[in-house]
Amino acid sequence: MERFAGEAPTRERIAQLAGGDPILSLSDLHAGYGKMEILHGIDLHIASGRALCMIGPNGAGKSTVLHSIYGFTRITSGSVRVDGKDITRLSPNEKLKESGVAYILQDNSVFPDMTVEENLWMGGYLMDRPDAAKEAAERIFQRYERLAKRRGQPARVLSGGERRLLEISRALVMKPRVLLVDEPSIGLEPRYIDMVFEILSELRRNEGKAIVMVEQNAKKGLEFADVGYVLVSGSVAMVGTGAELLHDPQVGRLFLGG
Repeated sequence: MERFAGEAPTRERIAQLAGGDPILSLSDLHAGYGKMEILHGIDLHIASGRALCMIGPNGAGKSTVLHSIYGFTRITSGSVRVDGKDITRLSPNEKLKESGVAYILQDNSVFPDMTVEENLWMGGYLMDRPDAAKEAAERIFQRYERLAKRRGQPARVLSGGERRLLEISRALVMKPRVLLVDEPSIGLEPRYIDMVFEILSELRRNEGKAIVMVEQNAKKGLEFADVGYVLVSGSVAMVGTGAELLHDPQVGRLFLGG
């Protein structure tokens, strides 16, 4: 990977791109797995109703950022905050239940032998009342007729796009405020990719969700996102609006086939 020309972005510029008071903030985050440090001082800020897409070469640390926010890595220094509250050391379950941070994994996280309805109920496993998950599932069926038609069928019969819709919907059961989305387009046909991004766009626009995404299809991710980050070797090498990065010659040459 050739080095990006120019200075690393300033913290002031990163804060400015949040688009308002940040609901999610990472400050000088150092994290990794075991004894290996992958992230070397990540700063990230995003406000409610905004979407941020991370792009970069394989091994740059993009998914590790999501893992660190959610609690899957060893954080050695720095902080993760939601609404100003330090959640760095909370478990993934605590982050979901108490702080409204949900993680939508890469493909194949549905339970294939459970029905669509049962998969949705599983999204509410942390709820205090068992019936609350069923009530949430009904709200989702009212919203997405495509899933409602399949509610009693095993999830294995779903198309790739329907599976991704179920994964997103299951994350919505707990009414999160922050969605961490790992490779939403992976393995999908183009028509389903458009459908998934339309669903995410509606959640951002109409429900004020903050979305932090990793997307290999850099063009699609930057077209969708308000803010783009380029990660290289575990550091933020470049930031800008999605449109700015889409039209940056260096980004185009390295990631957009330009």
